[in-house]
Amino acid sequence: MSVLRVIAGGTPSGKADPVNTNPSFDPTEGRLQSASASLLPKSGLIPFALVTALFFLWGMSNNLTDVLVQQFKKSFDLSPLQAQLVQTAVFFGYFCMALPAALVTKRHGYKRGILIGLGLFGTGMLLFWPAAVIGRYSLMLFALYVVGCGSAVLETTANPFIAQSGPPESSERRLNLAQSFNPPGTICGVLVGTYFIFSGVELTPAQVLALQQHGQYTHYLHSELMRVVPPYVTLGCVVLALAGVIAFARFNTTLRQNAGAPPEHLGRQIVQILRTPQVLAAVAAQFCYCGAQVSTWSAFIPYTKQYAATSERTAALFLTGNLVAFAAGRIFSTSLMRRFRPVRMMTAYALVNILVLGFAVLRPGLPGAIALVVTSFFMSVMYPTIFSIGIKGLGAKTELASSLLVMAVVGAAVIPPLLGLVARATRSYALGYAPVLACYAVVAVFGWLHSGAPVKASD
Repeated sequence: MSVLRVIAGGTPSGKADPVNTNPSFDPTEGRLQSASASLLPKSGLIPFALVTALFFLWGMSNNLTDVLVQQFKKSFDLSPLQAQLVQTAVFFGYFCMALPAALVTKRHGYKRGILIGLGLFGTGMLLFWPAAVIGRYSLMLFALYVVGCGSAVLETTANPFIAQSGPPESSERRLNLAQSFNPPGTICGVLVGTYFIFSGVELTPAQVLALQQHGQYTHYLHSELMRVVPPYVTLGCVVLALAGVIAFARFNTTLRQNAGAPPEHLGRQIVQILRTPQVLAAVAAQFCYCGAQVSTWSAFIPYTKQYAATSERTAALFLTGNLVAFAAGRIFSTSLMRRFRPVRMMTAYALVNILVLGFAVLRPGLPGAIALVVTSFFMSVMYPTIFSIGIKGLGAKTELASSLLVMAVVGAAVIPPLLGLVARATRSYALGYAPVLACYAVVAVFGWLHSGAPVKASD
């Protein structure tokens, strides 16, 4: 309970600290602020907790897809490029639904947007059952697309809701705190996939031929496909149950900026937003970062199987190491943000990842796989920091700018197939990671361009 009191503002004893005894830099503006500055009002703890739970859920869902890439590759006998369409289906949903989600949120408020997102999210999960029974890859991709649409609505609403739920000067810390619940979800997603989707049965070419000769190979592939149903249906039910809880929760209506007001011309608004340099740069950086993150994790199992000769389950457990490193990076780096500006930390992290990933490309094998794990630690702060910079100080334009930043997640639909295309052409997953290097270079340039704000003392 003392932790919640500190988050809500004040000392663990519940009394406000009137003395600034430990000043630290404001994350983006360089101003000095109290180290005990409030992250959010006490009245906002319950909505904050409920919305933060969403970060866990979509993290779990997004990283289940890393397992699906390998499972569908086996179940449908897909090429590396075809298998990466799993990520394309999910993140194309982000591209399609982010802007409509912003319009709904702007008119009806954050709570309505969250409920719509949870409805789509849960429905997409439940669609896995009929899609698996029918046994069509296209239907599986459609179910993933619906899940991606729901995730897009949730991210479009949840991120700005968290950012605006307290003092503006602590928005980056608050969003990084909420986002720190995303990595545990990603870890759970991979573990669920490892033990409930992967069967542990990996047939040799001779065994495949024997099953084909006896007419049993199709049955084997269908049984592998049906293993995706229980985890997804269970998660879908949990999501819909959470929607019921949120429906009865009381949200702060003061955050409904211009809710119910007549909308301006949408095209004019988008043009105005894109003329804002911070938004345009943030969209480009977010596109590249999301492509880099999803590519790194979705190709990790094939990379490890190709160069370290591991089984699917061993490679999946090794993938969990990426997510643990990501979680550790988020927690450790969020604490450092009380002392260092997030944008400068992000720039340094991007430069480190260029070097480490370059090693993984040039020295494939177990050391290269370990290098990929290390990159996960340093990518941890990039998404929330880019997002916070992109929407900072935009007022009534926040929801629309947020939707464009969520639309930029479509980078995760573009870069993984590009990785698969390079891997298929070169027959090397290591060389497939070359586009990811370019993505981190863009993030580094974005950070460098936004890291020069002067430091000045507060009044």
